[in-house]
Amino acid sequence: MTDLETRVKEVWSLLHSMPEVGFEEFKTAAYLAEQLEKAGYNVKTGIGGTGVTGLLDSGHPGPTICIRADMDALAHSVNGQECAIHSCGHDAHAAMVLTVAEAIVPRSIKNGKVKIFFQPAEEKLFGALRTIEDGVIEDVDILLGIHLRPIQEAKLNQATPALCHGASYIMEAEIQGEASHGARPHLGVNAVDAAAAVVNAINAIHVNPVIPATAKVTKLQAGGAALNAIPDRAYMAFDLRAQSNAVMEELQAKATQAIKGGAATVGACAAIELTGGCPAAEYNDDMIVLAREAIAAVLGEQGVLDPITTPGGEDFHFFVKHKPSLKTGYIGLGADLTPGLHNPAMVFNPAALINGVNILLYMVDKLVGSGAGEIAYTLSAPKSCSNS
Repeated sequence: MTDLETRVKEVWSLLHSMPEVGFEEFKTAAYLAEQLEKAGYNVKTGIGGTGVTGLLDSGHPGPTICIRADMDALAHSVNGQECAIHSCGHDAHAAMVLTVAEAIVPRSIKNGKVKIFFQPAEEKLFGALRTIEDGVIEDVDILLGIHLRPIQEAKLNQATPALCHGASYIMEAEIQGEASHGARPHLGVNAVDAAAAVVNAINAIHVNPVIPATAKVTKLQAGGAALNAIPDRAYMAFDLRAQSNAVMEELQAKATQAIKGGAATVGACAAIELTGGCPAAEYNDDMIVLAREAIAAVLGEQGVLDPITTPGGEDFHFFVKHKPSLKTGYIGLGADLTPGLHNPAMVFNPAALINGVNILLYMVDKLVGSGAGEIAYTLSAPKSCSNS
């Protein structure tokens, strides 16, 4: 076992033992900040609440490369008790990125800067937005990320150079009808009838079938204690998903029309709010090429997977939406992870951690190390994952 492998497993074990949910990663952030300072980084804390950055400057002109890891755990209910569990691998991501950060220092960077970024509250899907508000990427040219994948997508010693998350948003609506007695329904507007019309209208939405997309009702509440009264209000929620941002915009527009139009068919009206979500992946072609090269160098050609498309969301993609000139890349790492992400019983093979470390180190070396001049200044614009 190499020193790097020992170190990354040590860090992961420690982080795994102190899971903290989004915006409460106090012990996690303090530990990561302390380790970055020991390694020689210029450290800032409190980014977006509990985020941490560390900057290493070569003293020579060049791009600023940022390696981002999420660090929050998920809240679970286990045997009737609420607890935080690292069931999405964020402890692994932070461990790999810290180990990379420490390994970069003695290797030295030839030009530009390396920024290490530990992001809070990814699971809340607005942790990235909070850090953007604090200017975390204003000085960044290239942003890299990595995430463990379920065994169904990638096994140990496999990785994809492009993990293509979909856009995922939640819409909520309050349907307003008019209350009346159950014996005089003609004097009211039944919010249940309106909600039923909305369900049918949502299910009738169609977008280009070439791009995977879904819209579905996930919540419907109406009526009160009086079962002989016509209810005047209904509350609904809708889960919208699409593999491209353009289709997501179309889906949101059509869902809005369906909700308002469906309610209107029985004389009701609807107040609609987009309450959360994140955009689809948009990666830089050169970063995908470099990631593939890195995976092949570390795992061999047999370890390189094609880009993986997943309907799952990731707030990493807010960064390029905020700053379109940002060159982003995101690796999906195989780790024999079972039974699945967000399952409180999730486990993976820690042998995968050194693979992630070496893949990221290879990319950093190429960008700001010995191979810096090869592609650092010839990067093309970001491109939607669905079109890559």
